[in-house]
Amino acid sequence: MILADFLPAEPDRSWKLAQQVGVTHAIVKAAPELTGLQAPDDLDALRTVQKRFADAGFQLIGMEGDQFDMQRIKLGREGRDEDLEKYCQMLRNMGELGISLLCYNFMATIGWFRTQVKVPARGGAWTNRFVLSEVEPGDVPQEDQVTEEKLWENYRYFIKAVMPTAEAAGVSMGLHPDDPPLSPLRGVGRIFSSPDGFAKAMELSDSPSHGITFCQANFVAMGADLPKCIERFASRIKFIHFRDVKGSAEDFEETFHDNGPTDMAEVIRLYAAAGLDAPIRVDHVPTMEGEDNRNHGYAVLGRLFALGYLKGILDTHRIPYR
Repeated sequence: MILADFLPAEPDRSWKLAQQVGVTHAIVKAAPELTGLQAPDDLDALRTVQKRFADAGFQLIGMEGDQFDMQRIKLGREGRDEDLEKYCQMLRNMGELGISLLCYNFMATIGWFRTQVKVPARGGAWTNRFVLSEVEPGDVPQEDQVTEEKLWENYRYFIKAVMPTAEAAGVSMGLHPDDPPLSPLRGVGRIFSSPDGFAKAMELSDSPSHGITFCQANFVAMGADLPKCIERFASRIKFIHFRDVKGSAEDFEETFHDNGPTDMAEVIRLYAAAGLDAPIRVDHVPTMEGEDNRNHGYAVLGRLFALGYLKGILDTHRIPYR
């Protein structure tokens, strides 16, 4: 496996700490508001981001999230073809620079969402929680809402437009689950909230570039059988997000990596048994003593703990990683 970490687009303390625990592969969100540069459809901008990591001793192997505003694409609005060409140029740039992974989602209007972000956890740490009954109806404008049927139509259009370019560029695209995995949310339909939704998505293209970001905690929240899902989707898993939750899609709480309901050591063994040599990164963690909660889910100390925990499992199973 390839041990990676999701790092800021500019050097900070977390870069050094990641290196000190043995991480040499980086994943980044290269959106302009984070890089201070143009969006990554600009080759020079993306090359600059890559060089920042290289100069610090990292290999930039992937990008994650919306790298620019994707609303016209996801909602099927006028102007989406222009945005799709921008997306394809980003894929070409990634291929030219040897950045071979893109983790993306198709959550329209509302991204990953929690109703509580300061829930007491072990030892006084803070974690995140989602409770559907606490979701405010909100004021999502009608034009920003979308039905599941329309979202499927837009996703098919997207895959048809970008997948040939991804394949030609040698870039693997890993579809991330909806988070939370339920539909609708504040009137906005979501379509990747079940294993069957992912199976349907994978049927849209047999390109080797068309795959899944297996964010395992989302599959847990779906109520899915995790070992069966790993077996079912193994050939399409391009990227693994390593985290855990307790509860259901309607009411769940994020845990430390070592105290959730999932047998994390067994899950890692199953990835290896399935022949996966994919990038893996630790995902959401509690905020620990001495940290503020501004970047909830992505505080530094919890990530260091999770990385050490993951490395311990890999070493125990004698699973090679780099």
